[in-house]
Amino acid sequence: MGLLIVMFLVGNASQLFKLDFVDHIATFLYDYQLRFTMPRTLDERIVILDIDEKSLKEEGRWPWGRDRLALLMDKLFDQYGVAVVGFDVVFAERDTSSGLKVLQSLSQNQLKTDVTFQAELARLRPQLEYDNLFAESIKRRNVVMGYYMSVDANARASGALPDPAFPKDTFASMPIGFSHWTGYGANLPELQFAAAAGGHFNPQVDIDGNVRKVPILVEYGGAYYESLSLAMVRTVLGQPPLIANVATKAVDGYDSLESLALDLGKDGKLIIPVDGTVSAFVPYRGEQGSFRYISVTDVLHSRVNPAWLTNKIVLIGTTAPGLIDMRATPVGEVFPGVEVHANLISGILDQTFKREPSYMHGAEIIWLLLIGGALAFLLPRFTAPKIIFASVMAFALTSALSLIAWHNGIMMPVANSFLMIALLFALTISYGYFVESRNKRQITNLFGQYVPSELVDEMSKNPTRVSMESRSAEMTILFSDVRGFTSISEKMDAKALTELMNSFLTPLSKIVYNHRGTIDKYMGDCIMAFWGAPLSDDQHARHALIAGLEMLAAVKSLQPQFKEKGWPEIRVGVGINTGRVSVGNMGSEVRVAYTVMGDAVNLASRLEGITKQYAVDMIVGEATKKAVPDFLYRELDYVRVKGKNEAIAIYEPIGVLTEVSEDLLREVKLFNEMRQVYLQQNWSAAEKMLAELLSFSPDSKLYQIYADRVASLKLNPPTEQWDGVFVFDSK
Repeated sequence: MGLLIVMFLVGNASQLFKLDFVDHIATFLYDYQLRFTMPRTLDERIVILDIDEKSLKEEGRWPWGRDRLALLMDKLFDQYGVAVVGFDVVFAERDTSSGLKVLQSLSQNQLKTDVTFQAELARLRPQLEYDNLFAESIKRRNVVMGYYMSVDANARASGALPDPAFPKDTFASMPIGFSHWTGYGANLPELQFAAAAGGHFNPQVDIDGNVRKVPILVEYGGAYYESLSLAMVRTVLGQPPLIANVATKAVDGYDSLESLALDLGKDGKLIIPVDGTVSAFVPYRGEQGSFRYISVTDVLHSRVNPAWLTNKIVLIGTTAPGLIDMRATPVGEVFPGVEVHANLISGILDQTFKREPSYMHGAEIIWLLLIGGALAFLLPRFTAPKIIFASVMAFALTSALSLIAWHNGIMMPVANSFLMIALLFALTISYGYFVESRNKRQITNLFGQYVPSELVDEMSKNPTRVSMESRSAEMTILFSDVRGFTSISEKMDAKALTELMNSFLTPLSKIVYNHRGTIDKYMGDCIMAFWGAPLSDDQHARHALIAGLEMLAAVKSLQPQFKEKGWPEIRVGVGINTGRVSVGNMGSEVRVAYTVMGDAVNLASRLEGITKQYAVDMIVGEATKKAVPDFLYRELDYVRVKGKNEAIAIYEPIGVLTEVSEDLLREVKLFNEMRQVYLQQNWSAAEKMLAELLSFSPDSKLYQIYADRVASLKLNPPTEQWDGVFVFDSK
């Protein structure tokens, strides 16, 4: 299946068929790369004279009289010394704002015999012919007039076109995909003929409405016309020859126009890479404002710093909302059309165009086969983390190659590659999900009765980490038992007793599960649980300790409910110990169970059993205390339990050190100090401390136990061999 995906996308890359959504992906990736790598600097060589709201407010609504535009040309060239001016507007209609037409009508009718009127009109006529004034102002100056092409069924055309960049039928014998137009809207003949050049300002609007390209050459009537940006660059450089670089593919003899070049003689060439439609990607420098904007009215009133305009390339356009010349682009949803041309001019001069050579399509196919074949072979053999890693690395490697190519001015097509990697990843993960589900069912069958579903999920993700074979491991074991359960059970019928047991075993078991514990077994009213298997747990002692404290709190919270049902009050004792044990499937040929065995297990059971001897709810061993040092503990005693020859220290956990009150801290500290004088056989000091402790907690059975023990030892002092160890002969 993976190889089918690879071959399918190779077919798309080879253009055997076309997948439109892949083009959308390619467009998105292009936009992202463009925005990510834009220099975002100000190009001060190019200035945009803006017919903005400020200009409309001061000069009046557009269009202005051509006399004002003639004045603007004089200001720009004579006062400020600009290098070239390009118009991103069209002057297709004659200017009648001077009133000359009315005066001519009077001279031919009512004032036909008025010699004085006729003489004055003849004198004023040159000043009132605004179109001629404007034409004279641009004559012999570097002025480029803009115009637009159109697709018109009736081939309507207005105004005069400039001379074509390439004469009629230059490329007629070559199947080059020029954009073909049937009409145009150009400037008045006297204006275009007076200008140094002209260029179209038609953008290429993609299917999503964005302007990413501009046709550098377009075809009309068999001739080929240049864009406004190219015409302006050629004008400012002294009209260098325009060369078309036509390449012929060796396989099918197909001719394609790969680039245009401006021949600068000994200074080399300026190359403009183009695509199959002879369009160039606009090398956007940044968001709107990558060029200096100056209000036209400020130029007309000489309010501009001359340094901003001297020897500059000037584009005249508009950002005024009422004149609507805004475009959607990859760098802004509302972007001035005039700045599109400014970016193209900047790109031609700086040679920052990105090109997509024809050989890159062959390279894309090879890359698809290489990376696709590798992933199709490897991913099904990997575990989920390795699948993710391999897919991410494939994405990263493809992205890196694309960025390196982009940095060197080449666009590497990667949409098919990214889509292929994503599909192979999704296919493998989906297949793995079904395999994992099967593994999870198997693991659930093995461990579901012992551990919470969360741990089952973890184990199913990496089944190799899980084994039921016996092994030795450092773990923590917990025993909890109901005090006096035998007498309780004797007073209840079987149904009520079962309900009572379920009422406290269920919440206690959930607490074990919530803290990643494993239920070993239920022994009547007793729960045996452990931490650290079947999944390893670096915090097994902490999790067990917190679970034990929560179990005690849960039992206490159940008492009102028990009382309401007429059930007896219950209390539990909890024993916790940490140590190395054997864990795994153990038993006989008839029946096996996943369980733990060892001295550490036996000691945990003994600790639970002696909780009632010290009138405390929980006792932990010394290893557990060391594993969780941020808890406050009360040292209860040194004891030697049944079955153990060595004495051990036992502790009552109080709570997290940072959460215990100051009063309780002092009380525990005093008890621990009492233990020290007790071991030193300083019975009087011990009695005094115990009296103080009982004043703090008069109902403490632990303090009373020690008070009775000290009183007895004071009356019957121990032998010299006494080591303070208390011996338990029973379980």
